[in-house]
Amino acid sequence: MIIDGRELEARWWGPGPDQAATLVLLHEGLGSVALWRDFPEVLAAATGCGVLAYSRFGYGASDPVTLPRPMSYMHDEALEVLPRVLDAAGLRRAALIGHSDGGSIAAIYAGAVRDPRVVGVVMLAAHFFVEDLNIASIRGIKETYEHGDLRVRLARYHRDVDVAFRGWNDAWLDFRFREFDITAQVAQIQVPVLALQGADDPYGSDEQLRVLERAVRCSIETRLIDDARHSPHLEAREATMQAIVPFIRSVLMEATV
Repeated sequence: MIIDGRELEARWWGPGPDQAATLVLLHEGLGSVALWRDFPEVLAAATGCGVLAYSRFGYGASDPVTLPRPMSYMHDEALEVLPRVLDAAGLRRAALIGHSDGGSIAAIYAGAVRDPRVVGVVMLAAHFFVEDLNIASIRGIKETYEHGDLRVRLARYHRDVDVAFRGWNDAWLDFRFREFDITAQVAQIQVPVLALQGADDPYGSDEQLRVLERAVRCSIETRLIDDARHSPHLEAREATMQAIVPFIRSVLMEATV
């Protein structure tokens, strides 16, 4: 996929946008198309929807970015890149499914843009504000990257692994990022929301869900997923799918009424 003259790695599963609704996957801060594993294929089979996943610039096989990333990088992704992706893919009806940073990006977009194509939002371990627990875990993963085997493992999935890691990690550990708070944006969401979080998530407490519940004024469902950490769609697949599939069917049915 070409966006503003740059190559964006993208992959599609299931029916095209002229045949069914599309579920758009927005990956985590260290993710990529490949790091969704088999989740897109399973999701397409379970819902009958098409599934589109793409690697944001600087990740996977997409073109690189210049570091450092700005403190506004999630807002930039939501308001500048994501709408271009939706247009380039020719989407007609869609739901956004975002993991971690991707969930925050989905929330920002849904709150700021009245896009009639988007009928619902699913957030997996999304961040709505910064917690001490969150920052401590991100400092810890930096140590693993610099002194453990994480860099080698991530290098299998990213064209430039240092750009992928540093772009995310350096931004979150910048003292200015402590001001990240999107509760005002999520309060403006007008489509149904499903928010899931692993009960043992090291990157955020369940206060993330509580804040979301207090802020959002539209239809909202939240769940803590047992036996899951930061990736419930991989660590507790059955429980996660039991939440997502009925939600997607419901919002698509409502959108056709």
